[in-house]
Amino acid sequence: MASLGERMIGAARLDAGTYEEVEADTTATGQAALVVVLSSICIALGAQLHAGLGGVVAVTILRLVAWLVWALITLQVGTRLLPGPATQADMGQLLRTLGFASTPGVAGLFGLVPGIAGVVDLVVSLWLVAAMVVAVRQALDYETTGRAIAVVVIGAIAYFLIAFLLASLLFGTSRMS
Repeated sequence: MASLGERMIGAARLDAGTYEEVEADTTATGQAALVVVLSSICIALGAQLHAGLGGVVAVTILRLVAWLVWALITLQVGTRLLPGPATQADMGQLLRTLGFASTPGVAGLFGLVPGIAGVVDLVVSLWLVAAMVVAVRQALDYETTGRAIAVVVIGAIAYFLIAFLLASLLFGTSRMS
């Protein structure tokens, strides 16, 4: 069994074997949560929110909740709407693979380098999406990457609709415009 660091490196390299390993390791959910926390802290610091410790904590909590919601949406879309012939997955498998898919967020810390924050944001965002596609493909046992991309796109639409509706309910529509 690989160490946390080795798994993070494999996840960042988009190594399908690493995602298969964490999918199968039922004890790796805590590691996946730790990766989400580390990634969140690095993204918050790299974004230079100037919100202090409270801002970093808030971003981390929001990203942990987002990880749980995203895994649930992905499970539903991937197993009910777009299952492949070999698709068998549970919430734990998706939490583990998607948690490790947040590894590229650690590179968000490079946003602290003056003048490159925008480039860092773009590269990290694209890298996170690519890692998510690999994680979904492996967790849902898809034979093609296209199906995993479809799950990520449909899931993203559902996720953002839910987020918008919740924000509207919590903050009212007058504040949203």
